[in-house]
Amino acid sequence: MRLESATLDRLAPRIRRPAYDRSRITPGIVHLGLGAFHRAHQAVVIDDCLAAGATSWGIVGASLRSPETRDALAPQDHLYTVAVRATEGTGHRVIGALLDSVVAREKPAALVERMADPGIRIVSLTVTEKGYCHTPQTGDLDERHADVIHDLNNIDAPRSAPGFIVAALARRRALGIQPFTVLCCDNLAANGHTVQRIVTQFAALRSKDLGKWITDNVAFPCTMVDRIVPETTDADRGTVAAALGLRDAWPVMTEPFTQWVVEDRFCAGRPDLAAAGVELVTDVKPFELMKLRLLNASHSALAYLGYLAGYETIADTMQDPHFARLGARVMEEAAVTLTMPAGTDLAAYRASLLERFSNPALHHRTWQIAMDGSQKLPQRLLGAIQDRLAMNLPIATHALAVAGWMRYVTARDEQDRAIDVRDPLAAEIAGLAREAGPAAERLAPALLGVTKVFGPLGAEPRLREAVTAALGRLYKQGARRAVETLVSA
Repeated sequence: MRLESATLDRLAPRIRRPAYDRSRITPGIVHLGLGAFHRAHQAVVIDDCLAAGATSWGIVGASLRSPETRDALAPQDHLYTVAVRATEGTGHRVIGALLDSVVAREKPAALVERMADPGIRIVSLTVTEKGYCHTPQTGDLDERHADVIHDLNNIDAPRSAPGFIVAALARRRALGIQPFTVLCCDNLAANGHTVQRIVTQFAALRSKDLGKWITDNVAFPCTMVDRIVPETTDADRGTVAAALGLRDAWPVMTEPFTQWVVEDRFCAGRPDLAAAGVELVTDVKPFELMKLRLLNASHSALAYLGYLAGYETIADTMQDPHFARLGARVMEEAAVTLTMPAGTDLAAYRASLLERFSNPALHHRTWQIAMDGSQKLPQRLLGAIQDRLAMNLPIATHALAVAGWMRYVTARDEQDRAIDVRDPLAAEIAGLAREAGPAAERLAPALLGVTKVFGPLGAEPRLREAVTAALGRLYKQGARRAVETLVSA
C-alpha cells in the first residue's frame, strides 16, 4: 500500500505528518527545480508555516525537464517522506506542502500561466548553477546558450528558468498583476543580485521597457541555504517503506542540520518564515561566502580528491585522517578571507561542518558532489584563491583542490577506468584533455585557459605555477599520497 492522503491514518504515531487540513491550502509559491534539495529544505519550512496557519502558501513544483519526480509523487497526492539520518538513528516526517507538480517541457505555456496567477507571490528556484544559462565567472547571461536562443524565439514556450520567469513576469505586467518575488536558493555568488542581472538582461533582449519594469518592480532577495541531501537510492526507499509501513516512491534523505538565511526583501508578501526558523537579515553576503568558501569548497575538494582516491562517500573520505585534515585546512585557509558580523563563531562552524561530513548515516557520494564543477569552482574555490593571492598568502591547498578537479574531468581515474563526468562544459574540457594528454605542464595551462571558468585569474602566474605543481603530484603520487604530503608539510 502506498503513501497517499487516504493512508495517512495508517502511519504509526511516531511518524510526523501534516498538522493541517491540506484541502484548505491554496498555492502561493511556484518552485522551479523540484529536486531532492528543495523537498528536504524549503518545502519543510513551508510545511511548518502551513501548520502555523498560513493557508495560502502551498507549493506548486515544476520540473524543468524530467517527469520522474512528478510521475513518482502525483499518485501519492504529492506527499513524501523526509528521512533525517543521524548517528543515533533516523526520524521520519511526511511533508504536505507540495500541492501539485508540472513538467515544464510537456506544457510550457501551462507553467507560464500558473506563474502568472495572481495567487502566486513567490517563484523560488533550485535549478543548480548550470540552470541559469549564465557565465559563472562574470555572472552575466550567456546569450549564446542554446536555451536562451530558443526562448527568445519561442517566448510562450520557454525551456530555461530565466525564460519562464521573464515570460510569466511579462504576462503579469500585460495583465496589470503585481509581480512575484524571485527567490533563488542555489549556490550562486550574491545569488539574488546575480539572478536579477540574468533575468533583466534576458528581458531586455525582448524589450528594454520590460527589463526596466523588472528592475523597478521585482524583488530578488539574496539567500543562503544549507542542508546536505544525498541522492535517494532504492535501498533508501526500502528502509523508508519499512519504517512507514507504506510505499513512498520518492522519499528524500537528509541530515539533522538545516539553515536558511534570507534577505528580507519581498515585493508581494511572504509567509512568517522567521517563526519557521529562517534567519531574516538585511545582508546575506557574509553568510553566503561563509558557506561557499567553508562548506562547499571543502566538499568539492573532498569530492574530487576522495573520488580519485577510491572513496565512494564523503563520510568514507573523512575516515582517512589525511583527508579529514584536508577538509579542515581548506576551511581554515578560506576563513581568513571572510569578514563576518560580530558574534559569528567561525571555529564552531568549521567544527560542525567536519562533524556533519563524518556522519556515517549520510551516504553522500563523492561522484554526486563532483557534478558540474565548471559551474561551481568560481564561487567555491576561485574567490578564496583570488583573495589569498591579494593578501600574499599561499594557495597550495586550494590549488590541489583545483588540480583534483582537473584530474577528475579527464574522465579516467587512477586505475585508468572511465569516470562518468557530468558537466555543461564536458565536451570542451574533454577535447582539451585529449589534446594535452596526461601531462600536468600541458593540461593545467589548457584548462586554466577556459575563461568561462577561470576568467582572467587563469592567467595569474602564481596560480598557474601552484596548480601545475599540484597536478603533477597527482599524476606522480596519486591522490592519497598527494593529500598526505600536503597536510603533513
